[in-house]
Amino acid sequence: MIRRLRLAALVLIAVAVPAAFAVEPSERLADPTLEARARAISSELRCLVCQNESIDESNAPLAHDLRLLVRKQLVAGDTDRQVLDYIVARYGVFVLLDPPFEPLTWLLWLGPPALVMGAGAVLLLRARRRHGPDPVPAGLSHDERARAAALLGDRA
Repeated sequence: MIRRLRLAALVLIAVAVPAAFAVEPSERLADPTLEARARAISSELRCLVCQNESIDESNAPLAHDLRLLVRKQLVAGDTDRQVLDYIVARYGVFVLLDPPFEPLTWLLWLGPPALVMGAGAVLLLRARRRHGPDPVPAGLSHDERARAAALLGDRA
Protein backbone atom coordinates (compact mmCIF):
# COMPACT_ATOMS: atom_id res chain seq x y z
CA MET A 1 0.00 0.00 0.00
CA ILE A 2 2.84 2.38 0.87
CA ARG A 3 4.56 1.59 -2.44
CA ARG A 4 1.41 2.48 -4.35
CA LEU A 5 1.08 5.79 -2.53
CA ARG A 6 4.73 6.62 -3.23
CA LEU A 7 4.31 5.70 -6.89
CA ALA A 8 1.16 7.84 -7.13
CA ALA A 9 3.00 10.76 -5.51
CA LEU A 10 5.93 10.41 -7.92
CA VAL A 11 3.61 10.31 -10.92
CA LEU A 12 1.77 13.39 -9.65
CA ILE A 13 5.04 15.26 -9.16
CA ALA A 14 6.32 14.20 -12.58
CA VAL A 15 3.16 15.54 -14.20
CA ALA A 16 2.87 18.76 -12.17
CA VAL A 17 6.50 19.90 -12.09
CA PRO A 18 6.96 20.64 -15.83
CA ALA A 19 3.84 22.82 -15.81
CA ALA A 20 5.09 24.71 -12.78
CA PHE A 21 8.33 25.57 -14.55
CA ALA A 22 6.83 26.60 -17.91
CA VAL A 23 7.41 30.25 -17.04
CA GLU A 24 11.15 30.65 -17.23
CA PRO A 25 13.03 32.80 -14.72
CA SER A 26 14.19 35.10 -17.52
CA GLU A 27 10.55 35.89 -18.34
CA ARG A 28 9.55 36.92 -14.84
CA LEU A 29 9.03 40.58 -14.05
CA ALA A 30 10.79 42.24 -11.12
CA ASP A 31 7.55 43.81 -9.88
CA PRO A 32 5.56 41.07 -8.06
CA THR A 33 2.25 42.83 -8.75
CA LEU A 34 2.88 42.97 -12.51
CA GLU A 35 4.11 39.37 -12.45
CA ALA A 36 0.92 38.25 -10.70
CA ARG A 37 -1.17 40.09 -13.30
CA ALA A 38 0.89 38.51 -16.10
CA ARG A 39 0.35 35.04 -14.63
CA ALA A 40 -3.40 35.69 -14.31
CA ILE A 41 -3.65 36.84 -17.94
CA SER A 42 -1.46 33.96 -19.14
CA SER A 43 -3.76 31.46 -17.47
CA GLU A 44 -6.65 32.79 -19.61
CA LEU A 45 -4.82 32.37 -22.92
CA ARG A 46 -4.65 29.10 -24.88
CA CYS A 47 -1.38 27.81 -26.23
CA LEU A 48 -1.96 27.73 -29.98
CA VAL A 49 0.42 24.78 -30.31
CA CYS A 50 -0.81 22.59 -27.42
CA GLN A 51 -4.43 23.84 -27.53
CA ASN A 52 -5.38 22.21 -24.23
CA GLU A 53 -3.01 24.19 -22.06
CA SER A 54 -2.73 27.80 -21.11
CA ILE A 55 0.39 29.65 -22.22
CA ASP A 56 1.33 29.74 -18.55
CA GLU A 57 1.58 25.91 -18.51
CA SER A 58 3.02 25.32 -21.96
CA ASN A 59 6.68 24.92 -22.85
CA ALA A 60 6.10 25.58 -26.56
CA PRO A 61 8.16 28.38 -28.13
CA LEU A 62 4.99 30.21 -29.23
CA ALA A 63 3.69 30.15 -25.65
CA HIS A 64 7.02 31.64 -24.54
CA ASP A 65 6.62 34.42 -27.12
CA LEU A 66 3.05 35.10 -25.97
CA ARG A 67 4.14 35.26 -22.32
CA LEU A 68 6.80 37.81 -23.26
CA LEU A 69 4.24 39.79 -25.26
CA VAL A 70 1.84 39.87 -22.29
CA ARG A 71 4.60 41.10 -19.99
CA LYS A 72 5.72 43.71 -22.53
CA GLN A 73 2.17 45.10 -22.73
CA LEU A 74 1.87 45.19 -18.93
CA VAL A 75 5.18 47.01 -18.55
CA ALA A 76 3.94 49.52 -21.16
CA GLY A 77 1.08 50.33 -18.79
CA ASP A 78 -1.84 48.48 -20.41
CA THR A 79 -4.70 47.20 -18.27
CA ASP A 80 -5.48 43.49 -18.14
CA ARG A 81 -8.43 44.02 -20.50
CA GLN A 82 -6.26 45.95 -22.97
CA VAL A 83 -3.66 43.17 -22.97
CA LEU A 84 -6.31 40.51 -23.63
CA ASP A 85 -7.90 42.63 -26.36
CA TYR A 86 -4.49 43.14 -27.98
CA ILE A 87 -3.72 39.41 -27.99
CA VAL A 88 -7.22 38.56 -29.31
CA ALA A 89 -6.86 41.18 -32.06
CA ARG A 90 -3.58 39.56 -33.18
CA TYR A 91 -4.48 35.86 -32.80
CA GLY A 92 -8.29 35.70 -32.83
CA VAL A 93 -10.87 34.60 -30.29
CA PHE A 94 -9.53 31.04 -30.39
CA VAL A 95 -6.58 32.15 -28.24
CA LEU A 96 -8.93 32.53 -25.24
CA LEU A 97 -9.38 29.41 -23.11
CA ASP A 98 -12.92 30.57 -22.28
CA PRO A 99 -14.17 32.42 -25.38
CA PRO A 100 -17.23 34.69 -25.03
CA PHE A 101 -20.65 33.53 -26.21
CA GLU A 102 -21.18 35.73 -29.26
CA PRO A 103 -22.16 35.12 -32.91
CA LEU A 104 -18.55 34.46 -33.89
CA THR A 105 -18.25 31.63 -31.33
CA TRP A 106 -21.75 30.14 -31.48
CA LEU A 107 -20.51 27.15 -33.46
CA LEU A 108 -17.78 26.61 -30.87
CA TRP A 109 -20.29 26.65 -27.98
CA LEU A 110 -23.32 25.04 -29.63
CA GLY A 111 -21.58 22.62 -32.01
CA PRO A 112 -20.75 19.85 -29.51
CA PRO A 113 -24.24 19.71 -27.93
CA ALA A 114 -25.83 19.81 -31.40
CA LEU A 115 -23.61 16.92 -32.52
CA VAL A 116 -24.52 14.86 -29.45
CA MET A 117 -28.25 15.51 -29.88
CA GLY A 118 -28.05 14.81 -33.62
CA ALA A 119 -26.21 11.53 -33.02
CA GLY A 120 -28.81 10.58 -30.39
CA ALA A 121 -31.65 11.32 -32.82
CA VAL A 122 -29.99 9.24 -35.54
CA LEU A 123 -29.47 6.32 -33.17
CA LEU A 124 -33.06 6.56 -31.97
CA LEU A 125 -34.41 6.57 -35.54
CA ARG A 126 -32.20 3.61 -36.48
CA ALA A 127 -33.36 1.66 -33.43
CA ARG A 128 -37.01 2.35 -34.27
CA ARG A 129 -36.53 1.33 -37.90
CA ARG A 130 -34.69 -1.83 -36.95
CA HIS A 131 -37.26 -3.04 -34.46
CA GLY A 132 -40.22 -1.26 -36.00
CA PRO A 133 -43.60 -0.92 -34.36
CA ASP A 134 -45.28 -4.03 -33.04
CA PRO A 135 -47.05 -5.74 -35.91
CA VAL A 136 -50.84 -5.68 -35.78
CA PRO A 137 -52.13 -9.22 -35.62
CA ALA A 138 -54.10 -10.23 -38.66
CA GLY A 139 -57.76 -11.07 -38.20
CA LEU A 140 -58.83 -14.70 -37.92
CA SER A 141 -59.97 -16.52 -40.99
CA HIS A 142 -63.44 -18.17 -41.13
CA ASP A 143 -61.95 -21.61 -40.44
CA GLU A 144 -59.93 -20.28 -37.48
CA ARG A 145 -63.02 -18.65 -35.99
CA ALA A 146 -64.99 -21.86 -36.30
CA ARG A 147 -62.20 -23.85 -34.67
CA ALA A 148 -61.83 -21.27 -31.86
CA ALA A 149 -65.57 -21.33 -31.27
CA ALA A 150 -65.50 -25.14 -31.11
CA LEU A 151 -62.64 -25.08 -28.62
CA LEU A 152 -64.18 -22.36 -26.48
CA GLY A 153 -67.74 -23.56 -26.86
CA ASP A 154 -67.53 -25.78 -23.82
CA ARG A 155 -66.31 -22.90 -21.61
CA ALA A 156 -68.77 -20.25 -22.64
